[in-house]
Amino acid sequence: MDRKKLVLLLGALIIALGTALAARSLFSGAAAPQAEAAAPEPTGPKVLVANRGLAAGTIITADAMGFQQWPEELVQDAYFIEGESDLESLIGTVVRFPITAGQPVTFGSLVSPGDRGFLAAALGPGMRAVTVPVSERTGVAGFIFPGDRVDLMLTQTVEGVGRPLKAAETVLRNLRVLATDQTTEQVTNEQGKTVVRDFNTVTLEVTPQLAEKIAVAQTIGTLSLVLRSIADNQAELERAIASGEVKIPEDATPEEEERILRTAMAKPVSQATSFQTGGDVSRFERKTLPEDEEAAQRRRAEEELKRQLEQQRALVAARNSGRMDGGAGPIVRVIRGGTAREVEVDGVGNKASAGASNLLKTTARGVGAVGDTVPAATATLIK
Repeated sequence: MDRKKLVLLLGALIIALGTALAARSLFSGAAAPQAEAAAPEPTGPKVLVANRGLAAGTIITADAMGFQQWPEELVQDAYFIEGESDLESLIGTVVRFPITAGQPVTFGSLVSPGDRGFLAAALGPGMRAVTVPVSERTGVAGFIFPGDRVDLMLTQTVEGVGRPLKAAETVLRNLRVLATDQTTEQVTNEQGKTVVRDFNTVTLEVTPQLAEKIAVAQTIGTLSLVLRSIADNQAELERAIASGEVKIPEDATPEEEERILRTAMAKPVSQATSFQTGGDVSRFERKTLPEDEEAAQRRRAEEELKRQLEQQRALVAARNSGRMDGGAGPIVRVIRGGTAREVEVDGVGNKASAGASNLLKTTARGVGAVGDTVPAATATLIK
């Protein structure tokens, strides 16, 4: 073989071998897993953070907050540190400023019962606090605690002519209880069980218009509280979303959606209230409103006039059947207030009609000038 060809063949083999080794090295390097740096675990103490978004005015419960590991260099003096703070002592406090989920809770963001401005901090934006008196019977025997939701029912007796009407009406629904008497938290015994106690007043969170409505309702009859189930709010929220009353924008973030739903669930309701009357409970009670004195007078006057009209018609028919020319003149019925009386005008035949007409005009001007509650007197030509 020619030496030149042998050298070229050897060179080609060397180049092919080098290319193969380079390709193998390239593919094996790409397939090798690359180690990722693991996030360093926080080594600092555990601080108190919000388990969910807490709006201003939220009453703290046991599931609202929890301790979480926090970097030591980021810990501030205003944080609640595990081992140095008692979580149980914070239950019943109120959020002064909004706290996002996962954000540390600070001393200044909570207001304790008895602190200045506590009740004002517990109120939502645009809401008011109103206090209503209750008893053991109207206050669900003490089984109402701050943070519960209640309906407000008005019981009254409507007086009038005849048997009075007894009625009960649910005037407001879904009201948040802020306090019972002067207590804004649940009272527990040494075993940690909730203590049921009597109270004389309940403070509710309402809008300014509903506060006016409650003030008027207290002057009408007796107010009673009706405790709501926790599941009711979720059911009504689903109904409101299905009917379009609550609309969530398509581009809303999870935080905005949660805020919209939370606001809708906390909204007091004054529409679509229900009522029951005595007739719905007992067949021996009224079902409709009784008449007032003026309406009863009008009804009695109308019945009396109708009765007298029937009598006059019968009398006129009897006279006409036996009357001859030159007999009695026409009969005029004069009505004044609730009284009707007949006047027989003297005359013969058709000549008496003119006198009856003059009598009608004179009577209509003369009677009823005193100002009767019933329409002014009228005169009608019977025959």
